[in-house]
Amino acid sequence: MPIRIIVVDRTRSPFLRKGETFYMERLARYTRLEWVEVKPERIAKGRKEREILAKEGRSIVKRVGPRDHVIALEMSGKVYDSEEFSEKLGGLVQSGAPVAFIVGGPLGLSEEVLNRARETLSLSRLTFTHEMARLILLEQLYRAFTIMRNEKYHK
Repeated sequence: MPIRIIVVDRTRSPFLRKGETFYMERLARYTRLEWVEVKPERIAKGRKEREILAKEGRSIVKRVGPRDHVIALEMSGKVYDSEEFSEKLGGLVQSGAPVAFIVGGPLGLSEEVLNRARETLSLSRLTFTHEMARLILLEQLYRAFTIMRNEKYHK
């Protein structure tokens, strides 16, 4: 089952990029992972957030496949513990449907993206930068696969 992770902008922080690479390499044992970066819109004084989000949203939706089970990361989304997330991901793996996780930029995600998503996911009730959310998502995906295979990483 392929997993596509669509993100707005590149990760600028070197230590977060290093962590992303670390977990992407580990995830390669379990799944084919596709990392897609969408060009961010410039946030400038006087420019409306809705306009910025709408443009980014159109770019994101273009990269979502018609059969993708889209999960958008959103603060108000469903919160899972690691075992529940693993179970959810396991069900998607068994269905064979490609999965696309979407992580917005500093302003979040547009209504168009949220409407395209089958569900929304919150990584925590805490607030993280969009760059940190990417790393946390990758780690939780890795953890989910190790739980599915009853490997000792999670213990």
